[in-house]
Amino acid sequence: MKIIIVSQTYSNGNGQASFTIQLAESLAQRGNQVMVITPSNQLRPVSCIQNGVRVEVIPALHASLIHPYIYVTPFPAFQIRKLMREFQPDVVHIQDHYLLCNSAVNEARKMNIPVIGTNHFLPENLLPFLIKFPNLQYLLSFPLWKMMLAVFNKLDLATTPTETAARILRKQQIHVPVRAISNGVDTERFHPDPQADCFGVRRKYHLALELPLFLYIGRLDGEKRLDTVLEAVALLPERNFQLAIGGKGPYEQMLRKHAQALGLEGRVVFIGFVQPDDLPALYNSADIFIMPSPEELQSIATLEAMACGKPILAVDARALPELVTPGVNGYLFERNNPEAAAQGMDRLLREREKWDAMGQASFKYAQEHSLRNTISHFEDSYRHSTEKVHMDRRIPSMTRRILNKFI
Repeated sequence: MKIIIVSQTYSNGNGQASFTIQLAESLAQRGNQVMVITPSNQLRPVSCIQNGVRVEVIPALHASLIHPYIYVTPFPAFQIRKLMREFQPDVVHIQDHYLLCNSAVNEARKMNIPVIGTNHFLPENLLPFLIKFPNLQYLLSFPLWKMMLAVFNKLDLATTPTETAARILRKQQIHVPVRAISNGVDTERFHPDPQADCFGVRRKYHLALELPLFLYIGRLDGEKRLDTVLEAVALLPERNFQLAIGGKGPYEQMLRKHAQALGLEGRVVFIGFVQPDDLPALYNSADIFIMPSPEELQSIATLEAMACGKPILAVDARALPELVTPGVNGYLFERNNPEAAAQGMDRLLREREKWDAMGQASFKYAQEHSLRNTISHFEDSYRHSTEKVHMDRRIPSMTRRILNKFI
């Protein structure tokens, strides 16, 4: 098939970008022709081939006052129309509802091309950047959903990564079918690996070689609530364990200062951006993966850690309870509650004999989210949407032929 994927982000390392890259490259590996259209971080277009995917980068303006990763594409319809006419896609797959994707939906509709969209959006992820007064933030939730639905209600199908996320979307006034399709995890890349150089990767990122290690991987943004974990560590006695925080983001300096104020030097290590080639070994070198973010529609990093056979300590919010069964592959703790997070960390440290069984349960859960299954589900959705559009085209002509027989 010929597929155009349109996304506001494709290279900044957030969850949407990671998913989109994985989707595009996996589709290309399976023999599909894939074009990705995404905003540029500069005022000039760029066209290139990346791992079998044709990437078209549209000139954009940096909306740094709203969010450090948002680039606005003013009046992108001309570029979108030109690329679609030249590529002639069978289906268009959008990843958000912002200007570029909205324009892609409108142009695809004019060309009678089926369009599906994957929702990665929650107002809670954007509100802290739009307004600084917490008591007023939720007043914006309704109009933000309205903006999203104005685009997604023009689709043939909406997908989202979990049943929890699907229920959230169906509670809004969405009028198109909603299907849960996991973000997926590459189980060939992420798996328990006895040959992984665990000591080597710990040395590279300046981590203790022998201490039990809690690991977080992800963006360092406010909605990730890493302050909860830092405060949890401060509540625990100075026992022999370490917390590694991997990733970059606008809250990094604030978190570093918070850790310093709590006296966590040595107990918490900020390891910065983790090279992609190091990720499997780093997950394997950790003992427990921790995810404190209460606004996850799935969490690709958590799936990767599970695929590597790790127990999970996660916040009891949004879609994370779909990944963690307390006492089976880890534990859940109350959102934004450092005391509850500390209790979970302490319990896992005291239950070291359960880590192997919990890791095996995580590994088994992760197989249900294999990338192979995810790509198959999306290809099925593309084919179904394409067949439906072709049928819709045929029905009027068939009706005319039947009517002509009686005229």
